[in-house]
Amino acid sequence: MFYNKVEIAGVNTSDLKVLKESEKTELLKRIKDGDMNARDDLIRGNLRLVLSVIQRFMGRGERADDLFQVGCIGLIKAIDNFDISQNVRFSTYAVPMIMGELRRYLRDNAPVRVSRSMRDLAYRAMQSRERLTAEKGCEPKIEDIANDIGVSRQEVVVALEAISEPISLYEPVFSETGDTIYVLDQLGDNNDDMNWLNEISLKEAIAGLGKREKRILDLRFFRGKTQVEVAKEIGISQAQVSRLEKGALNKIKNHI
Repeated sequence: MFYNKVEIAGVNTSDLKVLKESEKTELLKRIKDGDMNARDDLIRGNLRLVLSVIQRFMGRGERADDLFQVGCIGLIKAIDNFDISQNVRFSTYAVPMIMGELRRYLRDNAPVRVSRSMRDLAYRAMQSRERLTAEKGCEPKIEDIANDIGVSRQEVVVALEAISEPISLYEPVFSETGDTIYVLDQLGDNNDDMNWLNEISLKEAIAGLGKREKRILDLRFFRGKTQVEVAKEIGISQAQVSRLEKGALNKIKNHI
């Protein structure tokens, strides 16, 4: 964790302040009235948010200081473009903005060359996504972006894929229950004669789970929801979700 570092990009992380939601709202109101001191306070009060986001982009050969500074640019853009009239938490809006800025930085420094026209289309699509996210308060669909910039859905998908940075096989995709799962763990071998047996065994193991356990695994691993989101959806605590999820995974592991 970066919080234990003494300095990153010249910032003493141990002294970073964490703002309450009510404090953020008040500062945003003052910023709208032209208070630049409030803007500085809101930037400083969200640097921990930037630190948490850049952790997802570590291990790609970039210096933490550089990623932090780029993340701060995304934070400033989020502050300058946030609409306080929308019923959206600031962090909900800011995180995609920060991640978008980091992705642009990594794509611009990627070793794989992409044509200028393809890159321009991808940037237009990303700008449209950010604008539509600000207007609607949620992530737009590919169709919405395509209609907004006047191209086909396929063109948007191809352009965004063309500038996507490579993902390491050792990038973690899940680690909330203790045992980290990496991209490598999700790759199959089509030449493995045991694959079909493992698939049958997996289906049998899942069939033996309880209804709630199946529901939790479906929401967590097939729909990409967090444990907190799952807890709200099925009406139990996050701790219960974690316990049931871990138990279900252990049952599957023992069966296989």
